[in-house]
Amino acid sequence: VLSGCGVYDGTEIHEASAILVHLSRGGAEVQMYAPDVPQMHVIDHSKGQPAEAESRNVLVESARIARGKITSLAKLTTADHDAVIFPGGFGAAKNLSTFAVDGKDCKVNREVERVLKDFHKAGKPIGLCCISPVLAAKVLSGAEVTVGHEEEEGGKWPYAGTAGAIKELGGKHCVKEVTISFPINSSHVDTKNKVVTTPAFMCETELHNIFDGIGAMVKNVLKLTGK
Repeated sequence: VLSGCGVYDGTEIHEASAILVHLSRGGAEVQMYAPDVPQMHVIDHSKGQPAEAESRNVLVESARIARGKITSLAKLTTADHDAVIFPGGFGAAKNLSTFAVDGKDCKVNREVERVLKDFHKAGKPIGLCCISPVLAAKVLSGAEVTVGHEEEEGGKWPYAGTAGAIKELGGKHCVKEVTISFPINSSHVDTKNKVVTTPAFMCETELHNIFDGIGAMVKNVLKLTGK
């Protein structure tokens, strides 16, 4: 499930690509979805600033990553799929929810909420990385997730405050690494809720470490499908 195209106002593209590569290696068939709604705003990624008087659609922008093969999230049903995965990027906190603005008081897009609840009720695994675990923390009461560490540690974990917000949302936060030295510890599996999470770009580290951590998440999601 995508949230646009570009880290500051949509899906983190490297995360989406890593997920797709690992799903491909795992032999999975993939369908991509995104909500057909306007973005919260548009960011000029060369400046890191809002582009005034510009608007974009989340589904249309997500189609860039999906190479055009994308469907409205309203059409996603649990019956057609064994699992669902959400990449990160600020789009998860701006377009799939209002977390970027409202924090613990955020609202989740109704279709995103429906999908999370439907997959949870069906006992089918849900994978999330980077900032997107806040969606599960908000919608699935008591879910165990990770966004990495709970302290900034000199800038290595610049978004460490998110861990506190997850607790305020009613979720349980589990500290995890995102390095190649600790591949087993780079994703957390909530076996009760079948929710699998990994920090990804919540950590300032080399790209291959993030790629490997996402691989651990995808592998665990596929394992939980029992196929």
